[in-house]
Parts: sequence; C-alpha cells; structure tokens
Amino acid sequence: MIEFDISIANNKHLKYTGEISALIERAAKERGTGIAKRKPEYITDKINEAKAIIATTKAGEFAGFCYIETWGNKQFAANSGLIVMKKFRKMGLAAKIKREAFKLSRKRYPKAKMFGLTTSLPVMKINSDLGYRPVTFSELTDDNEFWKGCHSCVNYDVLTRTKRKHCLCTGMLFDPDEHSKHRRKKFADYKVRYKKWLKTKKQVMLSKFKNDTVKS
Repeated sequence: MIEFDISIANNKHLKYTGEISALIERAAKERGTGIAKRKPEYITDKINEAKAIIATTKAGEFAGFCYIETWGNKQFAANSGLIVMKKFRKMGLAAKIKREAFKLSRKRYPKAKMFGLTTSLPVMKINSDLGYRPVTFSELTDDNEFWKGCHSCVNYDVLTRTKRKHCLCTGMLFDPDEHSKHRRKKFADYKVRYKKWLKTKKQVMLSKFKNDTVKS
C-alpha cells in the first residue's frame, strides 16, 4: 500500500503548480467534459490563499489536488479541479482529497451551500457520502463567472441552448441548513436511481440536441 500525505497546500508545494495545471488540462481532455483549464498562476493563488488540498507520496511525489472556489458573494462554494495522477487512481485517494477539501470549505465558509457539476458516477458517490443531493440547475449559483467555466466543455452548446436549465452534467448540492435537519442518506439508497437518471438524461439531451440542430 502506498501512503499519502494529504494536507492544506502551502508554499512548499508551489513547485507542483505547473504539473497540476497540466494534469487538470489533460483530465479535461480525457473526460471530454467538465473541468475548466487553470493556469499555474491560478493554482499558485489558491495555494497562497490556503484554499487547496494536495496529496503527495511519502517520497514527495505529487499525487492529487483539489481547490476551493466561492460564488455569489460567498453564498456558494465548490471543490473544483479534483484530480489524481493516473498511477495513483483506484486507491480511494480522490475520495480522501475531496473529503479534506469539503472539511476545509465547511470550516472557512460554514454558511455557504456546497455544489458541483459532474457526469461521473464515482464522483456522485463521493458527493452523496458527504451529504450532497442531486438538484436542478436552478438551485445552483446564478453567478455568471461560474458558468463561464463551462465554456471549455464540449457540451457547452447544449447548456446555452437550454438557457442553463439542462446539460449532460448532474448538479449536486449540500445545503448546511437542510443537512442539519434531515438524516443523510447513503449513496446505496440512490445508486440505481442515479444510473437510470444518467442514462435517461443523456438519451433525452442528445436527442433534443440533434433535433435542435436539424431545425436550425
């Protein structure tokens, strides 16, 4: 078993910014959706602001990363750019990084609603285990700066055609007020529903997109 050091990134981790930026861009190309490209300077700012979680091996090799962003005057917060080096995947590292990023976000922005967009079932599991639930896009931030981050996604045209109401991604939300009142359900309670939802959503959205294209 490989042991990892997972911590809030600090100035000793600035040497990894170029590697992190390149991995984020590579991950976006592999997935074909989602992650916005980030320059090394942006990663540097997040580290200097203590708004990032980094994972390294005991030998000092970079393994994974995630950072915090806030939107709508800090009413919403997101754990963005979650990435893990390919050779360290399928070890549960992504879930550990996300959990630490979530804890840091809740500590720094306890009143903020945590949210995210994803097409990945594993990410849905991670989020669900933390208390997120699937929601419509109307329940997410209306901050235009956030939605600009979707511009590099291959499905951006679908998002704009539906006036930001629908896309292939699934919106997920953690509301601290709601969470304190209700028992958190486990991912297993939703797993079958999630799979059916993703399949149906993809079929419907692709069909709508093709029809709109023909009409235009």
